[in-house]
Amino acid sequence: MTSSSVKGSAGQPLRVGVIGVGIMGANHARVFASLPEVQLVAVADPSQAQRDLVTRVLGTPAVETPEELLALDIDAVTIAAPTHLHHEMAQKCIARGLHVLVEKPIASNVEEGRDIIAAARKAGVTLMVGHVERFNPAVKAIKDALQNEDILSVAITRVGPFPPRMSNVGVVIDLAVHDIDLIQWFTDSEIVDVQPQVSSAVAEREDIALLQFRTASGVLAHINTNWLTPFKARTVHVATRKKYLMGDLLTRQVTECFGFQADGSYSMRHLSVGHDEPLRAELMAFVNAIRDGKAPPVTGEQGVASLSVAMRCLEGRQPSTVAPPRPLRVAG
Repeated sequence: MTSSSVKGSAGQPLRVGVIGVGIMGANHARVFASLPEVQLVAVADPSQAQRDLVTRVLGTPAVETPEELLALDIDAVTIAAPTHLHHEMAQKCIARGLHVLVEKPIASNVEEGRDIIAAARKAGVTLMVGHVERFNPAVKAIKDALQNEDILSVAITRVGPFPPRMSNVGVVIDLAVHDIDLIQWFTDSEIVDVQPQVSSAVAEREDIALLQFRTASGVLAHINTNWLTPFKARTVHVATRKKYLMGDLLTRQVTECFGFQADGSYSMRHLSVGHDEPLRAELMAFVNAIRDGKAPPVTGEQGVASLSVAMRCLEGRQPSTVAPPRPLRVAG
């Protein structure tokens, strides 16, 4: 979505707010407070402790409700509240003519996601979805190395211990949706075939998922994700007709194998990887999209496409809407 609105016009600081300052939202506030030509006006969260923390660390005013935040003179907002509140919060912000970055997943279900897209288009505001992994320097190095390559397969591992903060979604929505987005971004092709295997070993919702896909362009892809591994691992392997790429998204190391010979020998090299903080790069992209009136790098449509595939992976396992946690909270 692009905007011809005067909000956030060049020459004036972009006035932003953050709804929900849990772990992710607090980081959004931290980065916004450091960006040039951006003013973090205030944050909103029902938790007094979270509000006090942000105010103490950043010196930023904090209010209890989103309505109080929206009553302030702001141009744009990050929605980092729990997923089941994304639709309601996005609609309220868009109705005020605000540019919106909504954390992944875009909404609790595809219909709500499409509703957000339609509202943003009608209002002429920028809508971006927070798939921050796209901005990981290692991911960007892999994407660059795949230009003009004939991709054959993609295999992604994203595992780690169970996060105590998690209460309303399983590994598919919390973790695998990142990699569903990456598969479609790497291949420039939609996922058309889904073959999921999911299980709930120790948690209420699925905590193990082995997901196989085929894209419209014929690429085979695989995601291995769980909350049972005692350590975090984030790896990407991509095979093309001419090269094989291995990326560690935590250490940000990317290795390229190439020059395959009939005797099985080949050459290897480490690719240059940047040092940008992914969240800072993401928020800068959001701000630039608003300033330039251009489509953001992760559109609402792309966010819905990834959510749609994730929901297909869960068909038959649980309702097709992300359920609210208990007790109800707004903090991210």
